Amino acid sequence: MRALDQLILVPVLLPLLCGAAMAPLTQGWHRLKLALGYLSVLGMLASALVLVAMTDGGYWQGGIGVYLAANWAAPFGIALVADRLAALMLLLTALLALAALLFAQQRWGRIGVHFHTLFQFLLMGINGAFLTHDLFNLFVFFEVMLASSYGLLLHGYNAERLRAGMQYIAVNLAASLLFLLGAALIYAATGTLNMADLAAKIARLAAPELGLVQIGASVLALAFLIKSAMWPLGFWLPTTYAAASPPVAAMLVLMTKVGTYAILRLWLLWFPGGWSYDALLWGGAATILFGAAGMLSTGSAGRMAGYGAIVSSGTLLAVIGYGQASLVTAGLYYLVGSTLAIAAFLLLVELIERIRTPGAAILAVTMEAYAVEDKPDEPLGQGVPAALAFLALAFAACTLMIAGLPPLSGFVAKFGMFHALLNPSGGTIPGTAWALMALVLGSGLAAVMAMLRFGVRTFWATKALPPRLHRSEVVPVVFLLALSGFMTVEAGPIFSYLGRASEGIHRPADYIERVLGHPAVPSPAAAVEVPS
Repeated sequence: MRALDQLILVPVLLPLLCGAAMAPLTQGWHRLKLALGYLSVLGMLASALVLVAMTDGGYWQGGIGVYLAANWAAPFGIALVADRLAALMLLLTALLALAALLFAQQRWGRIGVHFHTLFQFLLMGINGAFLTHDLFNLFVFFEVMLASSYGLLLHGYNAERLRAGMQYIAVNLAASLLFLLGAALIYAATGTLNMADLAAKIARLAAPELGLVQIGASVLALAFLIKSAMWPLGFWLPTTYAAASPPVAAMLVLMTKVGTYAILRLWLLWFPGGWSYDALLWGGAATILFGAAGMLSTGSAGRMAGYGAIVSSGTLLAVIGYGQASLVTAGLYYLVGSTLAIAAFLLLVELIERIRTPGAAILAVTMEAYAVEDKPDEPLGQGVPAALAFLALAFAACTLMIAGLPPLSGFVAKFGMFHALLNPSGGTIPGTAWALMALVLGSGLAAVMAMLRFGVRTFWATKALPPRLHRSEVVPVVFLLALSGFMTVEAGPIFSYLGRASEGIHRPADYIERVLGHPAVPSPAAAVEVPS
């Protein structure tokens, strides 16, 4: 084993150690906890960037790095696997965590004693879910992630947050039970929980055992689809997003993608022949419709962002179910862009709410309903305060990204998906391609209508005083929007990287060979020759 192979452990080990170090510290040590939090997140960001370079630079064979925990060879030991897709998700996690931590610095990180501790354990669970190659340890990392999110969701609690938190906890406990049942059924049929070993054994199973594995995989899929908020399992998500504090809500956007990641990873590895892909396709289509209708039906910015996340999850599930490698490439680009966009909007919502009072909102709706014109005394020559200008421009950028309008990354992602759908490998464009494109276009139109309606009521139909904004609240929003702009400018290299990532996960034999064939490190005693 080379020294750099140990880097696979860093995204899990660093937040674990920092979270454990923060646990006994009281609120009087806020500055120290914040410093440790930044140290951890910046360390994860640096390690993720190096892992991206290592997986794509030929350091590991096939771009797949394997770390055997406790030096037990697979399938008997626990294997952590870093490939291009895992490295991408680790990088996205670190970037989003940096923005959320900076936003929480001024206010939310000071409310309650254990915010920073729970935040680090949340990052540990998310990173572990992206790296583990063992089904039981995927469950463990899921539970670490969820247990931390329970505390974070109730952080700074009020009555609304408490109700949403209880619903969120109940739903995810049910999902965890389904996860355990599905894993137990799969283990009963195969005798293993290592993902690569499972893939090798599923390909050789007889009909009775294969049927049991498929039942177990279906139960497992229900757990992942609850976390991915597929219709009708995602009823909990809009209420949760609206009730959570902004930095926690931003991380919940990423947590929704963890379930989608698990389905993408496991289904392409275990069932490359396409079993149950149609269910993902049509379930994703129904989720897009539900999310688009939800965006049009609500006037709450938090719930609107939640329905936007549902549309994003539905699109990704439909992309996976469609079963085309080039479409998965565009889908991965969409995953990153939509996560950044919705997270930026959720952070922005709190800042926008500072200029919206209940009376002003009622007045705006009344004026819109009765076509009352509000003519200012001085229609010309009024300057726009800097804070209001920032909020309006940031809101416009979020609208463009969520709706998929040019020139930002949302448009590039949808253009890439349409290009893949119109250029199938078989040469004939099926009807499902046209239906999926119509749904994606329709959801974008619904997002435009909902966001513009909210924007008009907020920035145009009411007279708002400039809000007080702190630099630590503005910078994270600008940072996430700038990342979206970077994705647009560097779309070519990013698509090239994602194309290689998509090709890799569509070759399950490479994973089986790399994980099961990776040798344990020989002990020093075994390397010493005994003199004759």
